[in-house]
Amino acid sequence: MSNSTNIWYWTPRMLCIIAILFISLFALDAFSAELSFWQQIGAFLIHLIPSFILIALLILAWTKEFIGGILFMLIGLGLSPVVFSHNYRMNHSIFMSLGIILTITIPFAIVGILFIISHFKRKKSKHKPYD
Repeated sequence: MSNSTNIWYWTPRMLCIIAILFISLFALDAFSAELSFWQQIGAFLIHLIPSFILIALLILAWTKEFIGGILFMLIGLGLSPVVFSHNYRMNHSIFMSLGIILTITIPFAIVGILFIISHFKRKKSKHKPYD
């Protein structure tokens, strides 16, 4: 694998792991003083369900880049209007809602695009005749 292909291979994977870790941070709000230990653990695991889904999708995309890339793009772009409208109803600020979109959903659309680019770069380098 050439250096360029190697960068295209690892960039979407590392960005996706970072984005999943960022999304997982939101599960920490499950811990509350009024809940028992087991209730806190249960709430924490429930809050981690989106992260578990994204991890499963990353595992799929790791081997089937094109399919995973399309699914990540669908998640990133498909959830953007939902997240935007939810946050707009809460804070009534277009700019704050757009900022939330840029930090939560758009990174997954970018990861999807990078997985698709990686797929085509690797496909092209495999069929490239040797000099």
